[in-house]
Amino acid sequence: MFKALLIEKDDAGYRTRLQELDDARLPEGNVTVRVSHSTLNYKDGLAITGKGPVVRSFPMVPGVDLVGVVEASDHPDWRAGDAVILNGWGVGERHWGGLAQRARLDGDWLVPLPAGLTPRQAMAIGTAGYTAMLCVMALEHHGVKPADGEVLVTGAAGGVGSVAVALLARLGYRVVAASGRPAEAPYLKGLGAVDVVDRALFSAPGKPLGKERWAGAVDVVGGHTLANVCASMRYRGVVAACGLAGGMEFPATVAPFILRGVTLAGIDSVMCPRAERITAWQRLARELDPALIETMSREIALAEAIPCAEALMRGEVRGRVIVDVNR
Repeated sequence: MFKALLIEKDDAGYRTRLQELDDARLPEGNVTVRVSHSTLNYKDGLAITGKGPVVRSFPMVPGVDLVGVVEASDHPDWRAGDAVILNGWGVGERHWGGLAQRARLDGDWLVPLPAGLTPRQAMAIGTAGYTAMLCVMALEHHGVKPADGEVLVTGAAGGVGSVAVALLARLGYRVVAASGRPAEAPYLKGLGAVDVVDRALFSAPGKPLGKERWAGAVDVVGGHTLANVCASMRYRGVVAACGLAGGMEFPATVAPFILRGVTLAGIDSVMCPRAERITAWQRLARELDPALIETMSREIALAEAIPCAEALMRGEVRGRVIVDVNR
């Protein structure tokens, strides 16, 4: 038996409850993992609250992240006792996820827990931090260097934004954080931001081209924010877009792309190839300050994930939420 959050949908409605389940209910997979920690991401909040069509089949255990130890394996890459991480691959949407004490998974989805990271630290980073690193890697791949100018991070007080600010600052970039929560300015400057600006500067419909300012940007918002960020990029600037908290639409023109040579780099953390995932996690272990990991995270028990998901949907959660599934 194991404890898990279980989402059910039937004639009685949509609900998420903490339940005790039999191991026989675990889905198919060639690796069974004893989970120690998971996280609470925006997508998990949508799934738990039912505020977005995230879950594709019912019943479903949410949780797009997990870290734990292999208990049993029929996969050639993994043996009992191996410490592993999982992010994405439709887990928590189509396949039972990490907000449980056990998970049965496809071994191809797993990556090793990097040396130097504890399980708790790995989930303080989680999908949000791994996505932030993919964004940083995209900026680097397209040639954005610290000497080129300021780099903007939108949604900076959230999970992806917090890690992106910390990583970019650690690598020598001048980071400007955009947030709708003025009270979080000291927190963001503590992560390394040189300035904090109001997200309202980007959230309303804007001009096809604005004043050139940003050499690079990490956008987690989408919508008008992404359009306005693109419009204010410097010549040959690069935007790494990884989120849609502000909407799916992209109300922009081609002007930034054909007149300023701006690059819009899409970041997909769910189906990202395994080799790139391993590189991202190795770099996170090396380049993210462990002290800042603690600054940007807090830990809750498994049962607390349900009310915390509601708070996340109300925009009341800062940074990263670690879920100790055994509490």
